[in-house]
Amino acid sequence: MNRADVIQAWSHILHGRKPLLSIEVTRECPLRCPGCYAYGDQHLGGETTLRQLRDFKGQDLVKGVLDVVDKKKPLHISIVGGDPLVRYRELEILLPELQRRGIYTQVVTSAFRPIPAAWADMDRVQVVVSIDGLQPEHDVRRKPATYERIMANIAGQHITVHCTVTAQMLKRPTYLQEFLDVWTPREDIEGVWFSIYTPQKGEVAPEILTREQRTFVAHEMMRLRPLYPKLDMLEETIAEYLSPPKSPRECIFAKTTETISADLKTRIMPCIQ
Repeated sequence: MNRADVIQAWSHILHGRKPLLSIEVTRECPLRCPGCYAYGDQHLGGETTLRQLRDFKGQDLVKGVLDVVDKKKPLHISIVGGDPLVRYRELEILLPELQRRGIYTQVVTSAFRPIPAAWADMDRVQVVVSIDGLQPEHDVRRKPATYERIMANIAGQHITVHCTVTAQMLKRPTYLQEFLDVWTPREDIEGVWFSIYTPQKGEVAPEILTREQRTFVAHEMMRLRPLYPKLDMLEETIAEYLSPPKSPRECIFAKTTETISADLKTRIMPCIQ
């Protein structure tokens, strides 16, 4: 976003509207990843789960998403799932429509199937591929979206890699640097993001970092920033990991983003423990 977009975003906030919108466009995903928040029991508040929702296909999905967009008028949309590439035919219609509306769109996927070639030429579309660590761990957790398949499916694209850091990765202190050594040399990778595994309320899972591990990760990312220009993370963002928000009221994502699930009406609940 440019300066005018940022000013417009603040205008949205000051008028009580959230400038960002995140939509789960499908409940379907071919992966069964351990620790996936989207399929957790509390993801939608506890009364229903993503797999139990009615979702949409074809023109019903295209029209439904555009209706939400035209009502909410966001500046930026994140298209998530499930995995959005399950609905790649619908996205091939939706993305140009969102471009015409001047909306920046981020598609978050496992890249289990090829990214449509035309997306590489859309200047307001960013494709983010989720990768769970180095190949031995990732291929076990994210089959069939293995390293080999991802590398073939992103060829010719301009991809941002996103890796969620889990406690298991930190058994080896050089893990993050090893990850950057694999992905940053590739021409089809524009940037790399790290986030830290964020539990649902009340969750107990081996992925959850201790306070000491969070501190280590933040310091390690600060160290790696000048060494890897493709590590696309501001110092201010990294510093937030040292003192994460204690409630959704303090979370910048929760305050600026409206989140809607696959039936295009159910709200996604905050993920803070």
